[in-house]
Amino acid sequence: MRRPTATRRLLVPALALAVTAVPSVAVAGGGRDAGGGTEGNATGSTGDGVIRAETKVTTSVNGSSEPTGTGTLTPENSNWTPPACWYEPAFSPKQIEKTVKLWRGLDGLFFLRGVGDFIGDSLDSYYKDGEPYKNYNLDKQGEGMFWAAVKNPNRLDDPEANSCNKQPFWVDEGQVPEEPLAVSPQILAEYAYDELPVPGTEIEMKPAGATKVNLPTWIWLDKARFKKISVTASLPGTGLSATTTAEPVSLHIDPGTSDARTYPASGDCEINADGSIGEPYADGKANDTPPCGVTYLRASGSDGAYALQATVTWKISWTSTTGEGGDLPEGTFGATQDVTVQEIQSVNR
Repeated sequence: MRRPTATRRLLVPALALAVTAVPSVAVAGGGRDAGGGTEGNATGSTGDGVIRAETKVTTSVNGSSEPTGTGTLTPENSNWTPPACWYEPAFSPKQIEKTVKLWRGLDGLFFLRGVGDFIGDSLDSYYKDGEPYKNYNLDKQGEGMFWAAVKNPNRLDDPEANSCNKQPFWVDEGQVPEEPLAVSPQILAEYAYDELPVPGTEIEMKPAGATKVNLPTWIWLDKARFKKISVTASLPGTGLSATTTAEPVSLHIDPGTSDARTYPASGDCEINADGSIGEPYADGKANDTPPCGVTYLRASGSDGAYALQATVTWKISWTSTTGEGGDLPEGTFGATQDVTVQEIQSVNR
């Protein structure tokens, strides 16, 4: 592909200036005549001078398109987040041509008269007049696609979502663009990370709800709910997909007060060989030390309850159709439960 000229450098500022009167304009296109890579049916928009598309990446949970769950993971590495945007095949030559014509159609609106032609002229100079493309690459219909910036639907409010600010660029079918944020197995895996529907961290406790000072409270997780879960992210028509898997590895207990003793002392309850965490209380164990639990040393008093926080850590790994794979930062998801702690009543005789 030819090097961009000054036209490219001027295109985005010109469009950005023009669209101050139009915060967001959408253009739709598609059909089986869209060529190369993935099929069209993209929806383009421009609000900052960049023509973007809506991602066509789809996800499924454990083979189902109906994910169930009550939360999403927070990466333990605070410096890492799933990608806020990337580039993927979006427009055929005919769709780019249609986009320009739709922009020109804005002149039909009285309060936008002149804007459509201004933007259309800017786009034509880029995609039609040979700087850097000629006649929208219509002679290459079916031989590739214009790749466009897309935003992660889960991170639309992330400022980084606007960091993919290149205009749609041509990629021949079967080629991989020299663009670090071009969609790849790892980007799909990281996007799937955002889609992992982990179960709510509601722990089992004995005694439940209310306990006594100096009485060990046993804590455990239902291993039927806390098990491996995976999400597959795919880009239709490319054969490209990645599967991200989350596996629970530990439960951290924060009793909500310093007047408490946790078991283990660190508050970190490791996963057992059978996949469970902690151990259900059984009759006859009242004087035993729980493998996972807490003993409160002071009553909760007039405040009513301590806010016990239970946080599950999940190990994350990924595989892909290209054979690539690896680990992603561990993630956590937690919840708070109220625990009322009462004094043991003495009996005067």
